Amino acid sequence: MKDGFIKVAACTPEIQVADVDFNVDKIISQLEKCREESVKVAVFPELCITGYTCQDLFFQNALLDKAMDGVVKIAKTTADSDMLVAVGVPVRANGKLYNCAAVIQDGEVRAFVPKTHLPNYNEFYEARHFAPYRGECAAIDLREYGQLEFIPPMEQTVFVCEEIPELVVGFELCEDLWVADPVSNYLAKAGATLICNLSASDEVIGKDSYRRQLVSNQSARLVAGYIYCSAGDGESTQDMVFSGHNIIAENGSILAESRLFENGIIISEIDFKKLAFERRKISTYPASAEWDYSSKDSGFLDKDNISRERFSLEMGETALTRKFAKTPFIPSNQAERNERCHLILQMQSHGLMKRIAHTHSKTVVIGISGGLDSTLALLVCVMAMDLLKRPHTDIVAVTMPCFGTTKRTRSNAEILCDALGVTFREVDISKAVLQHFEDIGHDYNDHSVVFENGQARERTKVLMNIANQVSGMVVGTGDLSELALGWATYNGDHMSMYGVNASIPKTLVRHIVQYYGDTCTSDTLRDVLYDILDTPVSPELLPTDESGTEMTQKTEDLVGPYELHDFFLYYGIRWGFEPSKVKRLAKYAFEGDYPDEVIDKWLKTFYRRFFSQQFKRSCLPDGAKIGSVTLSPRGDWRMPSDAVAKLWLEDIDK
Repeated sequence: MKDGFIKVAACTPEIQVADVDFNVDKIISQLEKCREESVKVAVFPELCITGYTCQDLFFQNALLDKAMDGVVKIAKTTADSDMLVAVGVPVRANGKLYNCAAVIQDGEVRAFVPKTHLPNYNEFYEARHFAPYRGECAAIDLREYGQLEFIPPMEQTVFVCEEIPELVVGFELCEDLWVADPVSNYLAKAGATLICNLSASDEVIGKDSYRRQLVSNQSARLVAGYIYCSAGDGESTQDMVFSGHNIIAENGSILAESRLFENGIIISEIDFKKLAFERRKISTYPASAEWDYSSKDSGFLDKDNISRERFSLEMGETALTRKFAKTPFIPSNQAERNERCHLILQMQSHGLMKRIAHTHSKTVVIGISGGLDSTLALLVCVMAMDLLKRPHTDIVAVTMPCFGTTKRTRSNAEILCDALGVTFREVDISKAVLQHFEDIGHDYNDHSVVFENGQARERTKVLMNIANQVSGMVVGTGDLSELALGWATYNGDHMSMYGVNASIPKTLVRHIVQYYGDTCTSDTLRDVLYDILDTPVSPELLPTDESGTEMTQKTEDLVGPYELHDFFLYYGIRWGFEPSKVKRLAKYAFEGDYPDEVIDKWLKTFYRRFFSQQFKRSCLPDGAKIGSVTLSPRGDWRMPSDAVAKLWLEDIDK
């Protein structure tokens, strides 16, 4: 449970219709496996103690009595276990029969949660046997079934964890999710962060896809974890078949999913601190303590009919089995990745198109280094001009070689511009920079920050003045990763009139350029893009070797691998994880790639630079938000430039 992770399970046991002893034994067997895996919340299918397909046998007292015996037997086997368990069972109360989830923990039945919406259409006719829940309450006396001392209520309940207040568990049954206004809506408003659905959803063609989307969308809408557990093989096949389609979701993401027609257990870990962070951040998400349950839209689910019970869990570290992508900004699926890259290019180019049209710019001016960022920005400029139906010659691409420029990047810059048909200009800034060093009394052999930044600021001055010459606007090339690290010269490459890459992380820039190269029709353009992709990332501000071919400066040697920094950025900033949690996930995701001490080193570098370089982000040029993370002071990120990083750096060593 460290860092907010709770291990949960959806369990579909083998059953035999109306054979309670057989079913209970299979349930208990799966509970033992869950206990071995340190599961803290386990969910079983709807009416699994008897079987969902008992039909008119539900009218038989013999079956109902035996079902309650089964509940007691299951409860007794959970003694000395803190696992919260939900199993489906028919319950007699108030002179009616209800379809319920029996919620069990530590040897006791804590509550019976009744089903609200009963399907009575097509192949379903639950209203023939069961009464829908309409807010009535009852106490179910189980003492006659095995001397259990606790008399559980039958009512809609959410369970609040004493040790982890972010974990609040609510229960709904099958159709309660499929209706227009799901019960889980009200459970979430009551504070539930985990919805458990005990289901018996039969399988028909296409239903698995719809079910998956339904669960994913509901977990996203509620910003919640969702365990969907369905009946499987063993139910009657008289008129239906059941596939045991189980799903564990978190805020729209599917964490685990069973294969159809394979009874068994799926397990994953849901991050409840992550869910709590997102709910706090979303200003329109209702505060559970302030929600008016008695409003007319709430119906019978008012504040008196959703009770709150507390339960305890033994604290400990949850072993992680779910996957954390090394590159969280990049889809792992090739088709999805290509679709993402295409969409990003469309968003970037449409944003730039609007700015060009609004400013009546006759040209756009861009600095071309032969590196990835300026290449992507140039491709976006070309697409924007195509949208405006203007010639590519309205793009003025300027290469500005100096002391660190290699023959490879200089050549690639020219080949790229020629292949795209843009106006190409070369302005060698060496003499201007040397004159500037002489003017301010800086020794050329002193390769300090003055040596580097003098070149960067000279390049920006050239671009701005050329833009004045050609009635244009300067398009910035810096990316999101550089903004996070402050890896830009203030009032140098940091400044432009519109930044098209401002919310694209470095790892994603590479894939977008790769996608453009893979899909373009020009062999020359494709070849130069591939060579640019193979070129190490470098600002090229320190002198090359005598041949002019070898780089003497590589960015990732100086600030660390961008794949690590993008990982830190995603989990540390987008999701607000503590640095110690970010470190844990990084070591888990990059196991075998980087030693622990290397991850520690660059994580500290990330936080030190992120805090100290905020002043550069506070005055960013305009640039459209593209993904879920952006550092624009006018958008998602507002931070004082003089904030202290001490707390975050200390947490890394915690």
